[in-house]
Amino acid sequence: MTAEITREELLLLGRCPFFRRADEALLRRVLALPGVTAEAFPAGETVYQPHQFRRCLGFLLAGQVQVTNAALSVSVLEAGELFGAAALYNDLPDYATCRILFLPQEDVDRLLGEEPLLRQNYLRYLSGRIRFLSGRLGALAQTGAEGKLARYLLSSGEPSVHAPATDLAKRLGLSRASLYRAFEALETAGLIRREGKTVFVLDRGGLEGVL
Repeated sequence: MTAEITREELLLLGRCPFFRRADEALLRRVLALPGVTAEAFPAGETVYQPHQFRRCLGFLLAGQVQVTNAALSVSVLEAGELFGAAALYNDLPDYATCRILFLPQEDVDRLLGEEPLLRQNYLRYLSGRIRFLSGRLGALAQTGAEGKLARYLLSSGEPSVHAPATDLAKRLGLSRASLYRAFEALETAGLIRREGKTVFVLDRGGLEGVL
């Protein structure tokens, strides 16, 4: 039985880190695997709990999900992102129903063995997560807001970062006022440029000098 998702959700799935550059035939093959399901969760409903979870990769097809880990750190996942099972995931109460595609661990293992593209994508994704988490740990060691912000932007390895102020302030352990002052200082120095919720890195070397 094929997991039922919309055309828009299929296109979104093809852009997520695990399936990037995969053709539609491969995506349809994955959706047809017996254990794969697409499920909806009303606003405010718990998706995973520490002692009640599935050994799956989850792909957020629609909506937003709030993540609270064992250290009580809070972040938000957007549609198109994926997650594992080792955390607590709650749908944000201020948003509509979210939809999640679940891919069981045994299917992940089989696909990684059979599909070089997915294997490369997953290794690239995990490497990025390691860099991100290393950056988070480094940011915690930074005493200044500018240093924390610079390290976070550098840890992504990308020329631009989608960084909503409220979420970013929580990630860095800063007040919104301190974060905005850090943004202003780095912009004035010509190291970054902000456009809405996106931050463009203009001078990586300069940002490294802030650390």
